[in-house]
Amino acid sequence: MIKVDIDVHSGFCFGVKKAIEAASELLKQGEDVYCVGDIVHNEEESKRLNQLGMSIIDKKAIGDISSGTILFRAHGEPPSAYQIVNKAGLKLKDATCPVVLKLQQRIKNSYEQQKKVNGQIVIFGKKGHAEVIGLKGQTNDEAIVIEDESQLAEIDFNRPIELFAQTTKNPDILRSIVKLIEERASQDFIWHNTTCKQVTGRLPRIIDFALKYPLVIFVGGKKSSNAKVLFNACKSANSNSYFVSSEEDVDISWFKKGIDKVGVCGATSTPQWLMEKVAQRIKNLG
Repeated sequence: MIKVDIDVHSGFCFGVKKAIEAASELLKQGEDVYCVGDIVHNEEESKRLNQLGMSIIDKKAIGDISSGTILFRAHGEPPSAYQIVNKAGLKLKDATCPVVLKLQQRIKNSYEQQKKVNGQIVIFGKKGHAEVIGLKGQTNDEAIVIEDESQLAEIDFNRPIELFAQTTKNPDILRSIVKLIEERASQDFIWHNTTCKQVTGRLPRIIDFALKYPLVIFVGGKKSSNAKVLFNACKSANSNSYFVSSEEDVDISWFKKGIDKVGVCGATSTPQWLMEKVAQRIKNLG
């Protein structure tokens, strides 16, 4: 019999949980719910909500909707999205994570200040990511987005620079980028560690968890940046770690003779019920 433990620190972060609860409550009330983009970067959870009646739409489709509620997910949206909803005369449920909302406001304020001194707003984040689109929108889309040190050439080091980070980025990589900018900047350089402590705090915890088991199954969505970061940390700590998106991905060949204990963990976008289904699948294999 294989003993399976689910990591108590894995699963939805506060912002994602808040967005899921908002959608679920509207659906219970019989409301037609239209979420702009994937409510969470987890295919199984999105599928569950879709089966309950929630539709995923693109911003461009808002104008085609005549009634119901538009839902903004935890990642947040740029100012232009709010304008589109207002123009369409639709109800809005804003489930943007409070941490992201605060960051949007900080970037907007800093952008106004940097404009006065010909400065630049730089965002360390994934280009095209939903959160980053919302953050960049606070700067009239003028912010420079860099994903790694290879893109530092996009910054003008002869002008003032103010750096922010996408909430789910690795704080260690952020600090290494800060160091490189400090070495090159000839004008004022300000930086802010705006990574979410609830999210980044999971890195050391998931490493500790991975070290306790001969085999680790990480459950995450294929589109989730956070899942990639946490799984890489998991894999670096325990090479016998595997990524799955659902219980169907569990491969019996991973369970070598002598493995009697397995750890199951996941991302901030991974629902508890999905980790439980994966755990049950492993127990059935055992």
